[in-house]
Amino acid sequence: MQYLSISFTHKNSTLEIREKLSFSFDDEKKVCLEKLVANEAINEAMIIATCNRMEIFCSCNNSVEATKYIFDVLAKKSQISIDELEGLADVFDDSSAIFHLFSVAASLDSMVVGETQIVGQLKDAFRLAYDSGYAKVKIARAVKAAIKCAADVRNATDISSKPVSMASVAVAKLKSVAKDLTDKKALIIGVGEMSEISAKHLKNAGVAVTIMNRTIHKAQNLAAEVGADVLEYEKLSSAINEYDILVTATSSPTPIITDEIIQPCDFDRYWFDLALPRDIEYSKGNRINLFVIDDLKNTIDENLSARQNAAKAAHSIIGRNVVAFFESINMQDIEPIIKEIYKNAYAAAKAETQRVVEHGYIPKEYEAQIQKACEQTLKRFLHNYTKQMRENSHEANIFTNYTK
Repeated sequence: MQYLSISFTHKNSTLEIREKLSFSFDDEKKVCLEKLVANEAINEAMIIATCNRMEIFCSCNNSVEATKYIFDVLAKKSQISIDELEGLADVFDDSSAIFHLFSVAASLDSMVVGETQIVGQLKDAFRLAYDSGYAKVKIARAVKAAIKCAADVRNATDISSKPVSMASVAVAKLKSVAKDLTDKKALIIGVGEMSEISAKHLKNAGVAVTIMNRTIHKAQNLAAEVGADVLEYEKLSSAINEYDILVTATSSPTPIITDEIIQPCDFDRYWFDLALPRDIEYSKGNRINLFVIDDLKNTIDENLSARQNAAKAAHSIIGRNVVAFFESINMQDIEPIIKEIYKNAYAAAKAETQRVVEHGYIPKEYEAQIQKACEQTLKRFLHNYTKQMRENSHEANIFTNYTK
């Protein structure tokens, strides 16, 4: 059994590439997962899809064949050539795949280092794959360990002492370009976690916030929670030309805002498209300042610089967790073997005791004591051997590079 991760993130691919690889709905992910586990080389699979990444994480019996097949599936989905995808992706195999998964869970691989959303996104990704039957024991074991590792990092470092997210970075960017926000009005389209965080930050900045969503009762629930107004989704085409600030974070597979509904305005507009695939597609100027996910990189780089010491300490913690993870796997693999050895040894002791009793070598009334003596002898004899087997299973020299 091997673990394999094929990763497309903000580090190795453009927003356009990630859009083509993205999944707008869970049903799309299930179709892809079904294709993946249909291959003989892949036992289990999970898709981790956020605004900054699209990753396939799987348990396989042949990583070479599994990698080849995954790229073929992704090429057909995205209409991007296999050669181009291979040139972009980060491919992690076995121990490096686990190290990468733990780094993702601990937010070290996030665009915003220290953000707290990724653990929830990882849990959701696993739950979808597990409930659908595409992830089982092997991935469950890895995800559980990754979540524990993320908790260890948070508890031992200050990497998440001031929680940030893509939404909070967007609002920080807005403050830097728009200066005074107190007389501004904001329209937030979508009701997910990104929208909720945006709404709270904007409200704290003195902005009048309105929530819009296709399902109005969800918009009403979020508005009640953050103290915002609600606007029917049917008014989208007019609303985008009335608000100073626009934040979109929907799961629409196609843009919801295009040239056809954008009108010229005599005031500056600040639009933040936090969706993947993107919600906004336009070519007109119209005093619109549009920021997409990758435009926020400068603010994010400052965040990374400020957290470098915490990130360095976090890598050491992750390394130790990787070692512990593979030690636990080895122990789980070796214990059934040791149990079988003792089972067979005790069966042999019982058979030999019965033989000597049947031949009259010892009285029948001593049978139980003789069998117990045989078992104790075998237990003493096997102890050092099984102890050595357990110690050998703990050896993790191949992971020493992670703990330096």
